[in-house]
Amino acid sequence: MTEKIANIAKNTSYFTLALVLQKIISFTYFTLIARALGPEDLGKYYFAISFASVFSILMDIGLTNVLTREIAREKNKANIYLGSVMAVKLPLSVITGLIIILAANLLGYGELTKILIYFSTVCVILDSFTSAFFSASRGFHNLSFESLSSVLFQLIVLVTGLTILKLDLGLKWLMGSLLLASIFNFLYALVVVVRRFKLSLKPIYNPAVIKLVLKISLSFGLFAIFQKIYTYLDTVLLAALAGDYYVGLYQVAFKIINAIQFLPLAFTASLYPAMSSYWASNRGQLAITFERSMNYLIIIALPISVGIAVLADKIVLIFKSGFQGASLPLELNIAALLFMFTAYPIGSLLNACDKQKINTVNMAVTVATSVILNLILIPKFQAVGASLTVLATSVLMLVLGLIQVPKIIVYRPRKILKVFIKALAASAIMMMVVIYLKNYLNIFIIVPISAIIYFILLYCLKAFKPEDILSIYRSFIKKQKADDIGLIAEE
Repeated sequence: MTEKIANIAKNTSYFTLALVLQKIISFTYFTLIARALGPEDLGKYYFAISFASVFSILMDIGLTNVLTREIAREKNKANIYLGSVMAVKLPLSVITGLIIILAANLLGYGELTKILIYFSTVCVILDSFTSAFFSASRGFHNLSFESLSSVLFQLIVLVTGLTILKLDLGLKWLMGSLLLASIFNFLYALVVVVRRFKLSLKPIYNPAVIKLVLKISLSFGLFAIFQKIYTYLDTVLLAALAGDYYVGLYQVAFKIINAIQFLPLAFTASLYPAMSSYWASNRGQLAITFERSMNYLIIIALPISVGIAVLADKIVLIFKSGFQGASLPLELNIAALLFMFTAYPIGSLLNACDKQKINTVNMAVTVATSVILNLILIPKFQAVGASLTVLATSVLMLVLGLIQVPKIIVYRPRKILKVFIKALAASAIMMMVVIYLKNYLNIFIIVPISAIIYFILLYCLKAFKPEDILSIYRSFIKKQKADDIGLIAEE
């Protein structure tokens, strides 16, 4: 057991570090290509990626989650499960690729846009198989290869992409850098599975096993499908209803939010197993775990949201003068950050307590609302309309989840509210300091100063204790067994 815990700690530490590095490299690359391309071409580039990504849901349908779970349970049947997934994924990939190509032509996109979509299609197909291979390695409790791969992928994109920009080869070649990285990732994952884990990639057409895999995958897949639609469809609708220029503006806010979301992702990685354990053995401790996770994410999200909102006009200048129109969309999107962050522990709670169907229904309602609001708001307000939709649907997702929490645990919402008020007060004072300093100092100097001020104020307001710092550190870095995580210590 001790060896297993140590292995989990090592894996999650690798994965968290890789996630941080990946986000840093990815956002750096985005900033550089945004400065080089401008809103219009940036919009074309990310529209093509989003268009192909929406259809990519047809290739997975939850298969990767099933692969990890079933191999973890029965490692001796790893070849059977991987072969069965290959048998399903191969025809689905061909069908999906044809659907994307057909849709791109029927919808009448320009020649350049269609070529970008074709390149993106190959990327998402390769990435789908890469994901399946690494899902198999996860079944063997190994995340180190996947962690390394995610960083190498971004480095390849960065180096080749910057070279293409330097040589001024155009958007087609720039998308080619993404394709090159996807090919490398695919081959690397393939070698890992075949050489390291000694698995065969030969499709196994066993109707009974395939039927079982599909049956299990649908329960996993629906949420993932809705989530992917929610993530990418707004960009596709924005391109169709407003144009590539507004897609480019919107991507500034989208990428900043996406980069920051590694925080709750890494944080909740240790939360789910702890909640699962306490659901079975200690409901009171489960409530404390939930309360503390909400408190910590409120403390993290509020100053980031307030700080970026105040500095939005300065931040967009990093992307050059053509992106001034991205300021308001960024402010609206970042206002949704608090609701996004606090939805994570609620989702973990529902999944840990066997309420996955409720999570899926909540996401389905959110996606439907998002589509309706985007169809109404984008024609009138373009990128601002899409950003308003993000804000509204983030609030909706949180509210839908909060309605379910009292049905599962007896917790203390007043205690969470108390922390929220203290964090809000500290953020308000920090905001005034930032407003004053923004006219005199560079934002890279303002950020650390404002962060120090915020946490000093929080400490003075007794919003957290010294041991809470150790608790957060452990939940991000150590990832130890449930009883060792300060996050769930009794107050």
